Amino acid sequence: MLRSGTLVLTTILLAISSQGAGALELQGCRISAGPSFPGIKARCGTLERPENPDDPESPVLSIRVAVVPALNLQPQPDPLVLLAGGPGQGAIQFYSAVARAFDRVHSDRDILLVDQRGTGGSARLDCPVDDELIDGQFSVEMTVEFMHACLDELPHDPRYFTTSIAVQDLEAVREALGYPSLNLYGVSYGTRVAQHYARRYPDSTRTIILDGVVPPQLALGPEIATEAQKAIDNIFARCAADTACDERFPDIAAAFIALKNKLTKNPVSVSVAHPVTGRVEKVSFGRQELAGAVRLLAYSPNSIAMLPLLVAEAANGNYQPLVAQFQMTLMSMTDALALGMHNAVMCTEDVPFYVADAIDMAALDASFMGSMQLEALEAICSVWPAGPIDDDFKQPLSTAIPTLLLSGSADPITPPRFADMAARNLRKAWLLTGENQGHGQITVGCMPRIVERFINTEQLGDGDAECFQSSFVMPFFLDFSGPQP
Repeated sequence: MLRSGTLVLTTILLAISSQGAGALELQGCRISAGPSFPGIKARCGTLERPENPDDPESPVLSIRVAVVPALNLQPQPDPLVLLAGGPGQGAIQFYSAVARAFDRVHSDRDILLVDQRGTGGSARLDCPVDDELIDGQFSVEMTVEFMHACLDELPHDPRYFTTSIAVQDLEAVREALGYPSLNLYGVSYGTRVAQHYARRYPDSTRTIILDGVVPPQLALGPEIATEAQKAIDNIFARCAADTACDERFPDIAAAFIALKNKLTKNPVSVSVAHPVTGRVEKVSFGRQELAGAVRLLAYSPNSIAMLPLLVAEAANGNYQPLVAQFQMTLMSMTDALALGMHNAVMCTEDVPFYVADAIDMAALDASFMGSMQLEALEAICSVWPAGPIDDDFKQPLSTAIPTLLLSGSADPITPPRFADMAARNLRKAWLLTGENQGHGQITVGCMPRIVERFINTEQLGDGDAECFQSSFVMPFFLDFSGPQP
């Protein structure tokens, strides 16, 4: 039966824009966050798009699309679109992992999911990652060699996987499905996509939600290590201010510094069970691995709560818990992110805009991460080709479209000041910051209700800010049985 207000339940072939190359047909399917996750009923299809939009004769890419139809038989005409982070994560996988957070919106609106070109099921641009590179054995020479090999294996021209082209794909999908406009939710890198789509297609954009904000004018990379250091300093300061945490882990900040210095001089070999196979393997764990572990664990309040315990255990010679957590987090990230698409974005939209004189190398060297992250990005982009970028891409978004900007005060990569920067030219903007929250707020406390109300009314409701700011934050773990009651 054809539902009123939307065309997405039909399997009729629909005309698409003149830039497209084919038609979009949706059929019943199930989507999920991975093999071990439950499936979600949806309607799926692919839209054929030219690899190079300026060349209709270029190879064709299949863009994967999924629509989770609204529960209401007479839904609102404008769906919610999820734009994933990374860069390199697919929107379908991301939504499937956090679908419950959007249940309220899903009640009256379709959820439109488009795996951005180069991610998920849309001509995923990836290469198998060398184990030594994953384990943190970084060198410029190794990175350059790996990137040359990666480029040789790619099935598509990596230049045409940038944000400037991806937003054209999304607009083609909107036209193909007949939606009058879109409500955009972007997280992390997805906030960059959302802002550029709204800039390029303002008449197609109804509301914008930016979660973990990346301002268009900012080049990501030079501040990653220093922002991570600020986050870790704040975590250890919170522990010191918490009587139980301070008693259990006295002077944890000094213990972390001592651990970093020890592993810098003498990396250790740690036997741990592989997260997937369960087989015990030996892992080399030095300063680079420590930096990667601590940075990744600082993203979420749940893993933040474990950091003092994990650091204290490692400082006392028990490295297994920290190494095991690091392996699980890193494996999840490696599986989710498409390396080639990540590089296409960073080497077009970030690294070329670095200003060497403006980079505080002393602060980088003093951070627990050091300059390795920056050196790795520069090594990658010395090989990786840059692609098309719109002339106004790096300009701040200036619009009257209602925009909600979300931040966590403990976010180690997109701090609240990034949201402040992005909001300066927004004429209808609301900013919310979660105290001691990490990267990404959509699953925090009453945020699902706030998001639903914002999309419905195009503004915040009374008490929304207070509700969010009082959201639960996981207490510090004092031992491995969990946080104290």
